[in-house]
Amino acid sequence: MANESSSVDRLVDLGFSSYEARAYIGLLGNPPMTGYALSNSTGIPQPKVYETLRRLARKGVAIALEGEPLRFVALPTDQVLAQLDTSFHRRLADAEIGLMREADGAEQQLRVFEAYSEWTPVEHKAVELLDGARRHVYVSMNCEAPAVHEAVTGADARGVRVDVLHFGRDDLPVEHGRSLRHVTTDGVVYRHHQARHLAVVADSTKVLWALAPGGRDWQAVSGDDLLLAAAVKGYVRHDMYLQQISGDFGELLEARYGRALEELVVPGTSRGPSGAEAAEGAGKTQKPRSPRRTGTS
Repeated sequence: MANESSSVDRLVDLGFSSYEARAYIGLLGNPPMTGYALSNSTGIPQPKVYETLRRLARKGVAIALEGEPLRFVALPTDQVLAQLDTSFHRRLADAEIGLMREADGAEQQLRVFEAYSEWTPVEHKAVELLDGARRHVYVSMNCEAPAVHEAVTGADARGVRVDVLHFGRDDLPVEHGRSLRHVTTDGVVYRHHQARHLAVVADSTKVLWALAPGGRDWQAVSGDDLLLAAAVKGYVRHDMYLQQISGDFGELLEARYGRALEELVVPGTSRGPSGAEAAEGAGKTQKPRSPRRTGTS
């Protein structure tokens, strides 16, 4: 009885009604049966049994035999399952075509990302991306994150190319890739500048972008998305380029654009010379400062 109930439930999951499932199980393995006999053996109410049998016949899982009284016989289970499989894949293909047409005609498509509002899941996701990387990762971090440091070291040890940009005084050396310290903010990060961030791009597809404007309240998104990965990777790469250029030509750039290159953002904030005068004066005394690179470029 328990096995019969389980079989009925499985057929219901496949699209049968409860009466249809019970009727098919009742017919299965038995000689042709009348509706009256099937009603007695399965408990399907007599007013419903013939309607149920006719639906089974239309589904192609039972056959009505001519004669009086009308009798029904079930098709073998292998034939029924084959029909169900064919029907499912046909409906799946129809649904796929329909959805593709709807998507083509839609004015906008939504992208789905994971979101985090606390540091712990942000750190866990960064470690997950780094641990799963196989070819190349970009990392930009302005926060205390020992677990992320460890994951960066682990990825580097596996031979993954790691390009990392870190703020503050701590080095994060790598053998496969390069490690740069953010030098343009040296000496100009005031107490009210508490913003922290963490960016990770793994294998150009998986990405995490996390920001805490006040230093504590984190907001982050993560996903397997080529578009967002390209944006974050471009941000990290161009920041690294700027740090390398600033490390090589820091005095010249500071003379032209002011401390921390502020005049690039707010024109007129620089108090130093400008134009050809700045280039000429800085060119005489230029002493390139290094962004403290480690690893290969």
